[in-house]
Amino acid sequence: MSRYGAQFGPDITFLGVDRCEWGDPASYSDGDVVILGAPFDGGTSHRAGTRFGPQHIRQACYLPQDGSRPSLALRVDALGDLRVYDAGDVEMFSGDAERSVRDLQEAVHAVASTGAIPFILGGDHTIAWPDHAGVAQHLGQGRVSMIHFDAHADTGDIEFGALVGHGQPMRRLIESGALRGDRFLQIGLRGYWPGPEILGWMAGQGIRSYEMTEIVERGLTECLTEAFAIATDDCDGVFLSVDIDVCDPGHAPGTGTPEPGGLSARQLLDSVRRVAYELPVVGIDLVEVSPPYDHADITSLLANRVVLEALSGIARRRRDAADGTTWDPRRPLLDGR
Repeated sequence: MSRYGAQFGPDITFLGVDRCEWGDPASYSDGDVVILGAPFDGGTSHRAGTRFGPQHIRQACYLPQDGSRPSLALRVDALGDLRVYDAGDVEMFSGDAERSVRDLQEAVHAVASTGAIPFILGGDHTIAWPDHAGVAQHLGQGRVSMIHFDAHADTGDIEFGALVGHGQPMRRLIESGALRGDRFLQIGLRGYWPGPEILGWMAGQGIRSYEMTEIVERGLTECLTEAFAIATDDCDGVFLSVDIDVCDPGHAPGTGTPEPGGLSARQLLDSVRRVAYELPVVGIDLVEVSPPYDHADITSLLANRVVLEALSGIARRRRDAADGTTWDPRRPLLDGR
């Protein structure tokens, strides 16, 4: 059994794109992007409910579920210009974290091995470990950097007596060798965790963490430009990991560990667009959307648009590479290309 089907919601695909089966590469042999649901919240330390995230992200839109979404900004239709498939939800049992992360890595690796970009919808941030590791298993240990949007560092060691959880995936990746510490860039940290011991470990690994105070003082654009240069140095691809709690709870209330003072929805969407358009993205995950704590689908709607901004950025990057054009964000809407 490769997916749960309708256990955590209606058995639908992301905005109506074609279905595939991750265990059958022939079903997505022409795929550019394959979406995988990871309905796991067994690593949550506070508010649960992210197992329902994938299905809410898939359908949170007021437009028809017709497999088409033209971007006004980027002037591409990512769901039409790219071959995007949805493999449904990988079977993940929240009561068995070790088995779940192992099975998810198998699915992500299967997709990455075909040359398609795996796009994983979580679930809590535990899944970043198998998500990045599955891509690195294909492209090489230490060859895939990560840009990580989050309020929290997720570099804890043992939490609640366990090595596997949503506060520890980045440490597990670095310790395993899948991710180089000096090619791990964090955007949006703030608040009151972690403490000095964990921060000391992070510094020893060469991690670059942009806390919100620095981002406010220097500007988000400058911080991202600097992070991009590091992420693309001596690596073959970039993995993008987006924890929705990087946004202020006013913009993303439906999440497990909300921390005031974060990015706005606009800043996150613009940032994700930049990453996807400017960098060689080889994998993406979007995590910590907890619908039971959402209000008026605010968080699910934002998460749906994070997916579309990422896909649109990839589509525009490929189009520009093919025809020699360059996207200009200053161009008026009705001026064409």
